[in-house]
Amino acid sequence: MKKVLIAYFSRTGNTEKMAQFIAEGVRIAGHQADLKPISDIRKAKDLEGYDGFIFGCPTYHRDLTAGMKTFLFIAEKANLWAKIGGAFASYTHSGESGTMLYDTMLHVFKMDMVDLGPLVLKEAVISESDGLKACQEYGKAVGKKFH
Repeated sequence: MKKVLIAYFSRTGNTEKMAQFIAEGVRIAGHQADLKPISDIRKAKDLEGYDGFIFGCPTYHRDLTAGMKTFLFIAEKANLWAKIGGAFASYTHSGESGTMLYDTMLHVFKMDMVDLGPLVLKEAVISESDGLKACQEYGKAVGKKFH
């Protein structure tokens, strides 16, 4: 069993719901999923001991939140090279943050990212059955990369 950290920022609770549903998918795939708000991760050492990482953030003014940007500088110091990864985002008007996270993890951190690309969901869909299923399937896809 591999350990996956799902680190996220959530302003309204929607991105946190996505993180919880994605964690269910990781567990269905047979792995351990730990959820942590990015505010609980203060140094690169806090990212040690995980085999995979999934980062999530809402899109805020067509960008990542300031806290997520700070977190990414911390994560960069953790040497996540070749680790399994995924990225997700919630949005109301636009959804750029998911792609920004995914691209940073792929091109800057050089992680082994899930082939699906980022999971980006409109906030109104997250709690519906299609949103829940999409999140679980994304978590399962990340979990299957370990096999």
